[in-house]
Amino acid sequence: MMINSILNYLDSLYPNPICELKFTKDYELLIAIVMSAQTTDKRVNMVNEVLFKKYDTLEKLASAPLEDIEKIIKPIGTYKKKSLFIKDISAKLVRDNITTIPNDRAYLLTLPGVGRKTINVFLSVIYNEPTIAVDTHVERVSKRLGLAKDDDTVLEVEKKLMKKIPKDKWSKVHHQLVFFGRYNCKSIKPSCDGCLLQKQCKYYKKVVSKSPKKCKITVNN
Repeated sequence: MMINSILNYLDSLYPNPICELKFTKDYELLIAIVMSAQTTDKRVNMVNEVLFKKYDTLEKLASAPLEDIEKIIKPIGTYKKKSLFIKDISAKLVRDNITTIPNDRAYLLTLPGVGRKTINVFLSVIYNEPTIAVDTHVERVSKRLGLAKDDDTVLEVEKKLMKKIPKDKWSKVHHQLVFFGRYNCKSIKPSCDGCLLQKQCKYYKKVVSKSPKKCKITVNN
């Protein structure tokens, strides 16, 4: 089956994938995921190291000057909106007397800036819940490999992946697809030459196979 060949190849490239966002507390991870939109985990880790060292409790973070948070996280982009999310999330957790963020989707959805993708990543990492979070990398790879249609919404992509992939592999495959899209099947100039998924890849068939220039595949373990 096509899905088996994809999963086996991902296993060969990324046998033990883990979340690359650094955190020491559950709320740090939640905020880091919110901050990771439209930027890299590397940049988020850099600013979070400064942010969470200076404001090392939820109470301090909730009362931190907005301008200071903006200054610290400015390198990650869209920092004004994200700074508000950081303060509002922290304030709500303090106001609700939350010491441990619960495994509760309904509650998580009440937090500012927290959507389905953020919740899926959070529950997968913190509570080992079987989830598939569809970010830009997962969406791109899924559509290129024919696991979803080009016009599918993010939610439709998630549902199709959940149907095709065994449930006990959801969280692992999510991280593998993220890494594959981040380091191999990139949006611009993907590393197609030598990739073992060329037969399944619509992008390769339509674009790369007709081009005289190809690039080498990069494996990151």
